[in-house]
This record gives sequence, structure tokens and C-alpha cells, in this order.
Amino acid sequence: MLSIQYFASIREALDRNSEQLELPPDVTSVQMLIDHLLIANPHFEAVFSESSRGKGSKVLVAVNQTIVARNHRLSEHDEVAFFPPMTGG
Repeated sequence: MLSIQYFASIREALDRNSEQLELPPDVTSVQMLIDHLLIANPHFEAVFSESSRGKGSKVLVAVNQTIVARNHRLSEHDEVAFFPPMTGG
């Protein structure tokens, strides 16, 4: 079971902080997971649309607490976290 965590403005936009997801057999990478989430729930469009189509990097992704690229391979028991870019000041 894949554990998905949502943080900050992403959590607010989706009105949830986490969920568990049985990893579909055809979902093997972070990008494929994003594509799957976009199809499964229209609310994800506002969060992931530009970032998933390569137009920007609005959403950062960590797998097992390490920031990864969209082509990172997923395993069944991974923890995936989505969060907006951090800014400093």
C-alpha cells in the first residue's frame, strides 16, 4: 500500500492531508502516479496540471523523505509526499 502525504497549500486545495493507495500495476514512477491521480480525481487538476505537463515545478515530490525527480521508480510500500516549493527570506 502506497502512503501519500499532502502538505501546505496542496493539503488545503485537496482538503486532505494523506491517503493510502493500492499501487496500480501500470504505475511505476512518480509521473505515472501524478497522471493516475489526475484521472482518478478532478480536484487534483488544480494542484498538478501545470507541473505534470512539464510547464513548471509547482509541486515538489519526496519519496521516503528524499526529494526525487518525476521519473523516480515507485515501490508498493513507498511514502510519497507532495508539497509546494519552499521559499526563504
